[in-house]
Amino acid sequence: MQVFKFGGASVKDANGVKNVLKVLEKVGHKNTLIIVSAMGKTTNGLELVIHKYLNENSTFKAELETVKNYHLDIVKALFKNGQHVVFKRIEVLFTELLQFFKTNKSPNYNFIYDQAIGYGELASTTIISYYLNEMHLTNTWLDVRQCIKTDDYYRRANVNWETTQTLITNKVEASTLYITQGFIGSDSNNFTTTLGREGSDYTAAIFAYCLNAQSVTIWKDVPGVLNGDPRFFNNTQLLNTISYTEAIELAFYGASVIHPKTLQPLQRKEIPLHVKSFLNPESAGTTVNKSQGIEPKVPCFILKQNQVLLSLSTLDFSYVVEENISEIFNLLALYKMKVDVIQNSAISFSVCFENSYNNLEKLLLHLKAKFKVECHKNVSLYTIRHYNDVSIKKLEQDKTVLLKQLFQETVQIVTQ
Repeated sequence: MQVFKFGGASVKDANGVKNVLKVLEKVGHKNTLIIVSAMGKTTNGLELVIHKYLNENSTFKAELETVKNYHLDIVKALFKNGQHVVFKRIEVLFTELLQFFKTNKSPNYNFIYDQAIGYGELASTTIISYYLNEMHLTNTWLDVRQCIKTDDYYRRANVNWETTQTLITNKVEASTLYITQGFIGSDSNNFTTTLGREGSDYTAAIFAYCLNAQSVTIWKDVPGVLNGDPRFFNNTQLLNTISYTEAIELAFYGASVIHPKTLQPLQRKEIPLHVKSFLNPESAGTTVNKSQGIEPKVPCFILKQNQVLLSLSTLDFSYVVEENISEIFNLLALYKMKVDVIQNSAISFSVCFENSYNNLEKLLLHLKAKFKVECHKNVSLYTIRHYNDVSIKKLEQDKTVLLKQLFQETVQIVTQ
């Protein structure tokens, strides 16, 4: 089989959904499983709904209605028959979500987030599945929560590979065209879980691994993997081929085109990953496979925004040794901080991380009991793979550099 993944930008409106059909007609859809993200900015919209719900703001219902109407407008543009069953299916999905908010007793933000956020994927795949069937491209809608099983680490769940393998093997037939959701799974109690933001790519890799797929193709609004995000960097170049190792390095440092967990299961079975443009589906794009390095070999730029930089030193100016570092990392783990950079000297230790779970103030209180702490919020972390002097100088221009760390192939720079 082959696995296709369409992101939110590719299905943000009715024309995007129609284009999915065109892509399938051009490149073929035999023995294919298609994974689809939430439409457009739906995930952001649902995050706002959740935020207002948790803050006891009665307007959360109006925000939810806005998200529902966005989907119904797309349905109206796709289906001439206003009585088509898809209208009822979308209404049912958003009624289910509203019912969850009304009956939920849990104060746990991460649990609430995971139960609510996946309705974006459920709605998008429902619309696309019905549309393709309407256009005589017969397909089967598959609830991914019945296939991918995880633990209950809400918002960043870990896959139970053994159970997932069994379920996918039993539920997926090679001769059928499937439409299913990215990003979500379920735990042993059948509560919805999520695989981390941008986790739809990871979903594609999970299915590919379990199906021994021929390949995975991620359809994007860019021509392939570029050497920098064109939203932040000028004169970006297309990378034609990337080795698994190099792609994992780029993903680890935060390259937004490929989810960090996506490549590991693909590498284990040497399943090639193609990144192509849904606007020009017959172009070559980028292939990630068992090659060497990248081609062409040019500096690759990665930006992570809204980071936190902490600089720690002991209160008595003693050395920062293994015992101190161990304690610091235990606290970072306790408060679920995702560490991106560490740097230490004899009497200081610096760490740059994401405050995804909003536990920074708790962490600071804990650290200040034993360390002198200097905290910089909302900093930017730049990473350059295969850097040269010109690329570093250009990046640092007009910025205040707070931390800089060079390795043989990589430089990381934290700026204010």
